[in-house]
Amino acid sequence: MKMYPFFFCIFWVGGVALATDAPRPNILICMADDASSPYTSIDGCPWVNTPGFDRVAKEGIRFTHAYTPNSKCSPSRACFLTGRNPWQLEAAANHIPYFPVKFKTYPEVLSQNGYFVGMTGKGWAPGVALDENGKNRQMTGRPFNAQKRTPPTKFISANDYARNFRDFLDAKPAQQPWCFWYGGMEPHRKYEKDSGRLLGGKKPENIDRVPGFWPDNDIIRNDMLDYAFALEHFDAHVVEMLDELEKRGELDNTLIIVTADNGMPFPRSKGQSYEISCHLPFAVLWKNGIKNPGRIVEAYISFADVAPTLLELAGIDAAQTGMQPISGNSFCPQLYSDKGGHVDPARNFVLLGRERNDIGRPNDEGYPIRAIIKDNIIYLHNFESERWPAGDPITGYLDVDGSPTKTEILKMRTQPETDRYWKLSFGKREQEELFDLNVDPDCLTNLVDHPEKKELMVQMKTELFARLTAQEDPRMLGQGDVFDRYPFAFEGIRNFYERYHRGEKMDTGWVEPSDFESDVIE
Repeated sequence: MKMYPFFFCIFWVGGVALATDAPRPNILICMADDASSPYTSIDGCPWVNTPGFDRVAKEGIRFTHAYTPNSKCSPSRACFLTGRNPWQLEAAANHIPYFPVKFKTYPEVLSQNGYFVGMTGKGWAPGVALDENGKNRQMTGRPFNAQKRTPPTKFISANDYARNFRDFLDAKPAQQPWCFWYGGMEPHRKYEKDSGRLLGGKKPENIDRVPGFWPDNDIIRNDMLDYAFALEHFDAHVVEMLDELEKRGELDNTLIIVTADNGMPFPRSKGQSYEISCHLPFAVLWKNGIKNPGRIVEAYISFADVAPTLLELAGIDAAQTGMQPISGNSFCPQLYSDKGGHVDPARNFVLLGRERNDIGRPNDEGYPIRAIIKDNIIYLHNFESERWPAGDPITGYLDVDGSPTKTEILKMRTQPETDRYWKLSFGKREQEELFDLNVDPDCLTNLVDHPEKKELMVQMKTELFARLTAQEDPRMLGQGDVFDRYPFAFEGIRNFYERYHRGEKMDTGWVEPSDFESDVIE
């Protein structure tokens, strides 16, 4: 194996070339499964305690405008790993796909260029990723999953992520840079009911604010507390990993990113394209490289920006590795700057979108969206607004994980005083949506019909479509139906809608029996 313990690289920061001759940084990615911003204790959330994330933020940088382009596991992680937006990833734009052979991931590239690469927990998933010889690809590195511990609830993973990280460090060759992926399976559902209250000591009244698209009652609040308990389990392993690195003297030259793949698993969040869906916690620690630690950076960054950043720090030219052209932009200048706030005027927007995020619609159709957030205004274009955005009612709204919150909102559909919650999370939408996140972070008031916002909406739509056209998005080229033709990787969930209607026994594992509806009026 080639060894590249040192690199020489030039960074342009504020128009000045900075040369560095130092060991290539190690890389630790800590990715929670389904967690939204701003639900961390450093963000001031009083019902969540995240000392691991907080330490990374306090000793590094907290990015307060970090977004995934797609709020579902497979496409979000694909974007993170390849540096390309989902609509540039063919079948990998969808959830549970066959990952195209042509798209390399940055861990695969690092492995080919002198890094020792490993992972524990959930890597790129769910789906199937095979190489040109039909063998399983190690999309995020060699698995280290042997160590187990007794989990605090029956639904939390028994994977001892931190001890598996220690096994990885013990296995790495001396003097070789490394890259490790900690893919927590928390706070993904299911949750043990009342675990937040009974095991975590949390109280419903400690929740300072319930989002306006959910009813505010004890069922919702306790569900949020159960989410917090699972998130804290993920964070506890981050704490242990930081301590392990410090004990081994490897903390200073390790770049650490703590984030999540998509928004929390609640209605109108995970799988959708709103603020709570795609806005993620994101903190970076690198003691040897970050100036003025403790900064808060408000410049927008996308998951597509991660791969080019990591490859740049490793001294690797992506164009020379066989990777498909990267559309993201390195945020190394933000690491080397000593400034906080909006440090880069060009980073004032991100692009979002989705295709077929889950199953249960006729003909395996998705719900295609493209969106742009710019200067804290979000414009969304729903291409097939006659479809159900959260999944078809008669198959259980399968674009929303089963939960007490989901069931509670569905019960309210027939009650005039509460049916607005059903409409916000499950009802059909207008083709265009516009929200001012400065005053409406919950995206409750659609401004498209406000005359004073007409010019702004046209400007944002024009910019969105122009950027997508430049990226050769099939939706812009009249070829958007290609996404619905890509097959699911798992045979058992194909044609779910048609098979359900034929009377076949169908169970996805993430929907409650009471969530199926046969009498929904369009």
